[in-house]
Amino acid sequence: MSTERYNAREAEPRWQKIWDERGIFRTRNDDPRPKYYVLEMFPYPSGRIHIGHGRNYVMGDVVARFKRMKGFNVLHPMGWDAFGLPAENAAIERKSHPREWTYENIATMREQLKLLGLSLDWSREIATCDPSYYGEQQRIFLEFLKGGFVYRRESEVNWDPVDNTVLANEQVIDGRGWRSGALVERRKLAQWFFRITALAQELLDGLDTLDRWPDKVRLMQRNWIGRSEGLHVRFALENAPAELPREVKVYTTRPDTLFGASFLALSPGHPLTEALAANDPALAAFVEECRRGGTSTAEIETQEKMGYDTGLKVAHPLGGPHLPVYVANFVLMEYGTGAIFGCPAHDQRDLDFARKYGLPVTPVVLPPDTDPAAFEIGDVAYDGEGTLYHSGFLDGLSIPDAKEAVAAKLEKQTLGNEPVGERAINFRLRDWGISRQRYWGCPIPIIHCETCGPVPVPEDQLPVRLPDDVSFDAPGNPLDRHPTWKHVNCPQCGGPARRETDTMDTFVDSSWYFARFASEPGTAPLQKGAADHWLPVNQYIGGIEHAILHLLYSRFFIRALKKLGRVSLEEPFAGLFTQGMIVHETYKDPEGRWLFPEEVEKREDGTPVKTGTSEPVTIGSPEKMSKSKKNVVPPEIVADTFGVDCARWFMLADTPPERDSEWTSAGIEGAWRFVQRIWRLVGEAAALAPADIARPESFGAESTTLRRATHKLAAQVADDVERLRFNVAVARVHAFANVFGDVLTTARKAGDVPADLAFALREAAHFLVATVSPMVPHLAEECWTVLGGTGLIAEAAWPVVDPALLVDDTVTLPIQINGKRRGEITVPKDAAPADVEKAVLELDLVAQALDGRAPKRIIVVPQRIVNVVA
Repeated sequence: MSTERYNAREAEPRWQKIWDERGIFRTRNDDPRPKYYVLEMFPYPSGRIHIGHGRNYVMGDVVARFKRMKGFNVLHPMGWDAFGLPAENAAIERKSHPREWTYENIATMREQLKLLGLSLDWSREIATCDPSYYGEQQRIFLEFLKGGFVYRRESEVNWDPVDNTVLANEQVIDGRGWRSGALVERRKLAQWFFRITALAQELLDGLDTLDRWPDKVRLMQRNWIGRSEGLHVRFALENAPAELPREVKVYTTRPDTLFGASFLALSPGHPLTEALAANDPALAAFVEECRRGGTSTAEIETQEKMGYDTGLKVAHPLGGPHLPVYVANFVLMEYGTGAIFGCPAHDQRDLDFARKYGLPVTPVVLPPDTDPAAFEIGDVAYDGEGTLYHSGFLDGLSIPDAKEAVAAKLEKQTLGNEPVGERAINFRLRDWGISRQRYWGCPIPIIHCETCGPVPVPEDQLPVRLPDDVSFDAPGNPLDRHPTWKHVNCPQCGGPARRETDTMDTFVDSSWYFARFASEPGTAPLQKGAADHWLPVNQYIGGIEHAILHLLYSRFFIRALKKLGRVSLEEPFAGLFTQGMIVHETYKDPEGRWLFPEEVEKREDGTPVKTGTSEPVTIGSPEKMSKSKKNVVPPEIVADTFGVDCARWFMLADTPPERDSEWTSAGIEGAWRFVQRIWRLVGEAAALAPADIARPESFGAESTTLRRATHKLAAQVADDVERLRFNVAVARVHAFANVFGDVLTTARKAGDVPADLAFALREAAHFLVATVSPMVPHLAEECWTVLGGTGLIAEAAWPVVDPALLVDDTVTLPIQINGKRRGEITVPKDAAPADVEKAVLELDLVAQALDGRAPKRIIVVPQRIVNVVA
């Protein structure tokens, strides 16, 4: 057997079939063992997968298999984030139905994922487009509505006038719709919202409990929630018509800079702006121009600052000069009060605006160790530390002290019967608008009645199913045009009414799917007992791109569900790991067209050419695998050429798992060679050591050394997998293989293997196979059979480590001669200095250095170093 190659093409499908037939990865909720829930972010079924998609699934699979071996009842499920606009676009392009396209992709991707040998419980497979799933989501929506977490209001959105749909900020590219290319407009629409801001402080505080999350993710969420402590300041309007409000309220985090204010700016969506625009066509046109941009904070921050002078003025609350009132395109109605005061010297947006419109720029914060007479503001605002100046009673104060002084003063001043200043806490986080004007999504379970208003769909009428007979011949939402589906009777008064035709944002679908997996097949989709048993997810794995929205929305969902009594926990994911991507170099032909890797070959001189031709190929730098650039490797090709275990080994071995890993031919070939090496080592050990070898009463030096390495391997790899340091675990296996190989070579040459060494060889082979089994499970099963192991290695326990063998009884000391390191010596750990000195003097390298002379001095630092002075 030792001379035969491991045949992955034959073994891998065979073992996958055995696992599937025996159902060994199916999880029971009543299993008495301690639970462990490992989950990878579920995929969108967009078509065929490539090997780059597999890295996070393989990492999760290693954890799942390892935890089973450690005695846990492991839940490791899989599902599909199946709703979304791409399915509608595909339906338009292919003249098919989104459901057909989606389920075809699911079937294809399921088979591709199964190629990877993942230990998934496929019995719990879900698709968010299944009515059994989105029906429960509709129930949750109605519970949220009853509990105050859902409301409806008008909101500014990105509107594509060609596709007639709302676009997410990410779908607006250079001011145009990502699919239609039309100039995007800001439009006010009645939208449904989840009141995520009601839990903003809880979500912020909860981050402190997530000590197994990456610090960068927690920081990103903190910044997104954006808690700020500031002041509401009321500015009196001086020359406004009688029908207008008498004041403008501003929220500011920098009340210390009030003496540097040179203007007040309103959002284009501010109520005062709308009132003024009703009688000012030029202002109305300006507002319309502002609405042609996107609504994202990033876009508004970076676009050219534009303003419109309303002619109004406000009184300065601290007695400074009156300030002109502008409408400005960079002021967000969604943040604070939709109005700001501009201090150009200490805010870059305000400075850009002031320079454009010739407004005063008065610095009021002096940097440390700066001459006030020489300090000027150029093209960059100063936002650092300093002391106040040009600020009346605030002069000489630090920024924190000035903030406090202004707050205290304005709290005592009144405008009308109210204080001018009021301390306030604000959050950058906005409520979550979930309305989408598309078909392929979860229907919002609301009926609109002219008499009764929005009415919840009765419980016994759920789920509200999507109609199958829809047409995509015209732009916009097919549900709006459906001749029958949207026309219903009001559940309250019985009169004619219409269904809500907006569907839910697909982020809703992914905000509770991990709780759905907790319920066994054929049971209620969200059971409190099952959710409380399995959640939180012990280890969640996915891309850093989901650090904010998906993870934050999921955290909100669980907290809201707890307040409604549906679950008992507050955080859905105890541990989070964000893996790096698989990257691959890119290829282009002379016409600039992208080429697949299999379309490129290299001549003998290394020149890349198009396969089967002499056409030169340009090789680009490694990039994330993507279908658009064709730098993808299908799992079928890897499985057929090298075997899936080689791909798994390579993905785990190449780099730390949090970093990107480049897929290379040399890398996968190296993984193949090592897989074959493990196969040979196990085969040689099986040939040299009988399966029924009995444990001897004592062990010699060679067998003890091997046993120490063997038990350390199992202990260290276990620790590495617990810490998700897969590449370190792989490196330990490589190191052990060298030790194991050397002992096998010596034993093979000796011919007659003593009983203690035979036992150590057999034990080493068993430990090696068990240790690598989470990483290369098919190879491990094949090796386990060769060793005569009982049952399947996938159901075996992790090797039991002897703690005594983890403690070294020897120590290796470096030897310096006249201050230069010349070698090392291994001695008993408790050796007396005199014994160490004697052993050192017997070494050839020391004898040669002394050349027959006695040493002047030998200094032994116990367990550290030996210095010989010749």
